[in-house]
Amino acid sequence: MIEIIERTTDYVVCLKPVGLSSQDDGMGKVLSQQLGCRVFCVHRLDTAVSGLMVYALNGKAANSLSATLGNKEYLAVIENAELAETGTFEDLLFHDSRSNKTYPVKRMRNGVREARLSYERIESANGLSLLRVRLDTGRTHQIRVQFATRKMPLVGDGKYGSKHNCNIALYSCHLSFRDPSTNEIREFTSWPNGQPWESFSVIRENN
Repeated sequence: MIEIIERTTDYVVCLKPVGLSSQDDGMGKVLSQQLGCRVFCVHRLDTAVSGLMVYALNGKAANSLSATLGNKEYLAVIENAELAETGTFEDLLFHDSRSNKTYPVKRMRNGVREARLSYERIESANGLSLLRVRLDTGRTHQIRVQFATRKMPLVGDGKYGSKHNCNIALYSCHLSFRDPSTNEIREFTSWPNGQPWESFSVIRENN
């Protein structure tokens, strides 16, 4: 059962669990069966990532949400407690669909896309850092790769170098969009639980 945060005639905001694709063959199918109606995917999360998502419930709302969805923010735990308090990363990334892995490259060529994110370090503990990450672009595995290539893999992300045996510590914690019917800005925030999240006081205080 998918946890529903808010449902209107135009959209449903929910919490995606780890292990489900965010698209029609995963969350789309499960939500459609749970709600008894068609749902439209307007943005994506990696299968291994959990947190807030919004789905449209009709075609008109899907177009509106796709155009106005912004301010997507993530929480991440990385294997480094020494990085600067704030920063911006810019890279050229290439996604290899055969291996389902993304690589940083030196120059533009076919299939290469620019990637940019900014982060804020919230708290450090036990050699790990809790970050708030804001994406300026949405590339496959972007957050995971941009930190891993700087020798700061996300905890639990074995694909990109983590030695921790747990789910990937990446969580969609905030999103905003315009309500398709009222034009009002809607904002939603959620906090993850369990480890390694609860190693940090700010997580414990908000759960």
